[in-house]
Amino acid sequence: MVERCDSLGYSHVRTVEHYFRDYGGYSPNPLLFLSAACQRTQEARLIAGCVVPAFNNPLKVAGEIGMLDAISGGRVEVGFARAFLPHEFETFGISLDESKARFLEGMEQIRRLLEEEQVSMRGQFHAFENVTSLPRPTQTPRPPFWIAAFATADSFAEAGRAGYGVMAIPLSGGQMQELLGLYREAWKSANHAGEGRVMLAFHMLCAERTEDAIRVAEEPINAYLRSLLSAASAWTHRAISKDYPNYGQLVESLANENFGSQVAKGSAWIGSPADICDAISDYSHKVGGFDVASLQVNFGSLSADIALQSMELFSRQVMPHFSGHQRPLTSCNSGLSYP
Repeated sequence: MVERCDSLGYSHVRTVEHYFRDYGGYSPNPLLFLSAACQRTQEARLIAGCVVPAFNNPLKVAGEIGMLDAISGGRVEVGFARAFLPHEFETFGISLDESKARFLEGMEQIRRLLEEEQVSMRGQFHAFENVTSLPRPTQTPRPPFWIAAFATADSFAEAGRAGYGVMAIPLSGGQMQELLGLYREAWKSANHAGEGRVMLAFHMLCAERTEDAIRVAEEPINAYLRSLLSAASAWTHRAISKDYPNYGQLVESLANENFGSQVAKGSAWIGSPADICDAISDYSHKVGGFDVASLQVNFGSLSADIALQSMELFSRQVMPHFSGHQRPLTSCNSGLSYP
């Protein structure tokens, strides 16, 4: 699928960092996967969505980002996340209550290591003196940064204030308009140029006939939702943290989500090319527009062959309808994206 990225007009390849469970656990190192992906593309941007500072040494991550930026010819973009699955923190032996502090410290240390030479920093978790990270980034002053935000208003606002792009999953439906409004307001109040960059992740399966798309995608999407609920289930009975307010209620609400609710909310684009064009237009209008749609194209048990057929049809019959749009609309998660 990655090898078809350039020829089909997708502009990004993106993958996650998760551990130990079916939900994302087969991608413990996004930079490692993207180093292979960059050898199979010439133009596609390579997006880590996301690196988790809490589980990594910033000195190591900065060097790896610089190396990937070099071997890809300056195509890297780096998303950062706090992580939100209790079992990952437990297994690494890290407190959930340190999540935010580790995220902020680690991201700032990585930023400075990429932008500057002879860097000295003494943080709560990592400290170093007069370090120059090598290789230096190919892009100057560094690759673009994104922040992953799930459902916490502060996360969206902090991304805007810092001048970084925001990555989000619109599982919550209508709440996304409010959260993106907070991001854009914070962006403007910090006097950053433009309106920021918004990337939203959507399941996508495009077929010639609506009924075929539904038949093929329904169970894999339900399986994806079950795997997410299972991975996050500790929030409903034992995990509590000041850094994750109301996450128990949020995860409980996921139990009510299924294929039908996701399609109805516009969080999953499933159907014919005409169906998906309508879904894109409707959702974009609902949330005030967005810049990149990161398409989960090979979710659950969906075969690579079917995912590739879907990508090809989307490229031919959906992308042209949005090619002149002011905001770019689409990307592919563990997949691909188009401007």
